[in-house]
Amino acid sequence: MIPSGVKVFLASHPIDFRKGPDGLLSLVRDAGADPFNGALYVFRAKRADRVKIVWWDGSGVCLYAKRLEKAKFCWPRIGHNRVQLNHAQLLALVDGMDWKRVRSVPVKRPQSVG
Repeated sequence: MIPSGVKVFLASHPIDFRKGPDGLLSLVRDAGADPFNGALYVFRAKRADRVKIVWWDGSGVCLYAKRLEKAKFCWPRIGHNRVQLNHAQLLALVDGMDWKRVRSVPVKRPQSVG
């Protein structure tokens, strides 16, 4: 379960998928981000059928990996940029859906009832 408000960053450029959690965290650090800030960092393989997500949960480094058997994950155009996803977009991505079509509905803050 992903806590509400956690930032999710997607690296659009493929990486060497032999990297483990420490190697992925070093990529985060080398890109100028703090790998221990609680954000989730999402990486893709060259063939776009595999995903790895790494994050610090406050007590240790976590690694999630998934390979789609007969499909490819929907990725942004390959480049050296980082894309931020919301919670729903991340869930769509991991399920193999087109996360770019997932949009949040703006919600106004309720007024106090008096």
